[in-house]
Amino acid sequence: MTRVELLERLQQLQHMEKFKGRDITTVSAFLSQEALANHVKVCEDAVGAPCRDARHGRQGSGGRDGAGAGTI
Repeated sequence: MTRVELLERLQQLQHMEKFKGRDITTVSAFLSQEALANHVKVCEDAVGAPCRDARHGRQGSGGRDGAGAGTI
């Protein structure tokens, strides 16, 4: 999944009842590609949404080699 696709998915999740009153999107500006994919997966798991292959959005991490992965 591309970064844009992950961000779009995160925006959809933001509007779900589980995340009302919480901001799950701002942190995305600081996350590597891999960490963002993990964040989307964790949020999807929290609402019981089926994972749309967010874990495979690892290409293009900007050479950070997973920096920040597992911090969410």
